[in-house]
Amino acid sequence: MEKMKIEKMENIKSEKMEKIKSEKMEKIKSEKMEKMKIEKMEKIKSEEKPKILLGEIHQQTSFKIEPSDVPPKAIDTSEWPLLLKNFDKLNVRSNHYTPLPYGCSPLKRDIGEYVKAGFINLDKPSNPSSHEVVAWIKRILHLRKTGHSGTLDPRVTGCLIVCLERTTRLVKSQQGAGKEYVCIFRLHENLENDLKVRQTLDKLKGAQFQRPPLISAVKRQLRIRTVYENKLIEYDPERNMGIFWVSCEAGTYIRTMCVHMGLHLGTGGHMQELRRVRSGIQGEMDAMVTMHDVLDAQWLYENHKDETYLRRIIKPMEAMLVGHKKIIMKDSAVNAVCYGAKVMLPGVLRYENGIEINEEIVVCTSKGEAICIATAAMTTSTMSSCDHGIVAKIKRVIMERDTYPRKWGLGPKASIKKFMIKDGTLDKYGKPNENTPAAWLKNYVDYTLVGGIKKEEVSTSEVKIKTELPFDTVEPKPESSPKKRKLSESEGLDAEADEKKFDVSAGDNSEKKKKKKRKKHQDIKEEVNIKEEVKVEIQEQTKSEEVTF
Repeated sequence: MEKMKIEKMENIKSEKMEKIKSEKMEKIKSEKMEKMKIEKMEKIKSEEKPKILLGEIHQQTSFKIEPSDVPPKAIDTSEWPLLLKNFDKLNVRSNHYTPLPYGCSPLKRDIGEYVKAGFINLDKPSNPSSHEVVAWIKRILHLRKTGHSGTLDPRVTGCLIVCLERTTRLVKSQQGAGKEYVCIFRLHENLENDLKVRQTLDKLKGAQFQRPPLISAVKRQLRIRTVYENKLIEYDPERNMGIFWVSCEAGTYIRTMCVHMGLHLGTGGHMQELRRVRSGIQGEMDAMVTMHDVLDAQWLYENHKDETYLRRIIKPMEAMLVGHKKIIMKDSAVNAVCYGAKVMLPGVLRYENGIEINEEIVVCTSKGEAICIATAAMTTSTMSSCDHGIVAKIKRVIMERDTYPRKWGLGPKASIKKFMIKDGTLDKYGKPNENTPAAWLKNYVDYTLVGGIKKEEVSTSEVKIKTELPFDTVEPKPESSPKKRKLSESEGLDAEADEKKFDVSAGDNSEKKKKKKRKKHQDIKEEVNIKEEVKVEIQEQTKSEEVTF
């Protein structure tokens, strides 16, 4: 026991000695580190440049932008978001424009605007219909308007694009986009190999005749739909079941495709399950969310004011238009396009390569906001060679009006016109009145009239042409009006009567209405009198019958 005690005491002593040694070593290290820091600070102070005044800098160097053969460093825009991706690769039409402090990047919108100008790539659950699911989302997010592009049958699952508020304007453009599906089919008889199945799938490529199935709500009419590509993923000969992937046109019925496959094989077949993998640009891997995600995100925002989950679930509508060719407009021309003005070439800043006539394009701002969808009226080559003209015809305006300020009606003529309207020399519509000066009437040309030419000017121009013609020339004959069929006497009388009818004034119409009312009252009175007379006659007859009995 005593030995054990002695050993313990020795162990405790050795531990204490080790602790003291380690503490001493740490102190020495810390002192060394402090010395090193002090030495570094002294070196930095010694190496510091003496302070130079701003005036001395201006005297020493000349600040000039001098021409050089070295090109400037290119900005890498490959990682810029949405419609501004590869901005530096777009063709430049003009660099001279004044950016306005209005609008913002689609990803930096206020949460209210972000939700209203967004869409959800939803993983539709089985059993509820597409309309039912969209109605639920509308109720969860407290929105007035929702829509979806490409309905799915109740049992079908997968990608359903739900458009919110302002994005419903893009529903029609997305409905016609291509779709991709993964289908499980079942054959009614055994097949030894999957070779025949692969051959039949190859036959079912290209344009196919289809009639919608009996269950569908669409009119059962024969139609042509294109199957772009299909591929057999797996086939199980024991269960007579297989899986295939198909890329097809919008409106293709995969159920009828499975029936056609069974007819080709001679076994018969039907669709077991279906899932949509891609709708237009958006697919399964592009941030697809469930109904639970939508509920949780709204709960987080309402209870904790946390926007992050909502912003992850909802995408800005510009993400739907990434596949389109784009034209970028000046900020001063944006509001005019929102009010329905034509997309003119002077307002264009940049445009993409490969734009063809009648191709669907996106017109956007310099901040990457979509203004409208349009059909191109010029190719890229004509845009580069022309100075003026209509670039595109608007198909659907997406941006709200007055997001950017109005920049039309600011020219010299327009400003004079506004002043004259205030002064009373023109009426409130800008048309001449009694107080309009003669100089304005002579010089001003109203382009709202046909050709922007007054009647007096037309007559004077015709007179000048007649006087300037030489004697030998023959005057051009006026264009003959189309020949009219001769009317008979009876037809002529009818035509005169019709003309008289059209000449009737509003007063006559009111008199006619009064006469009709009087006639109605008279007819009602006559009916009442007749009824009373009939009653009296019936009573008299009954009395006479009683007397006879």
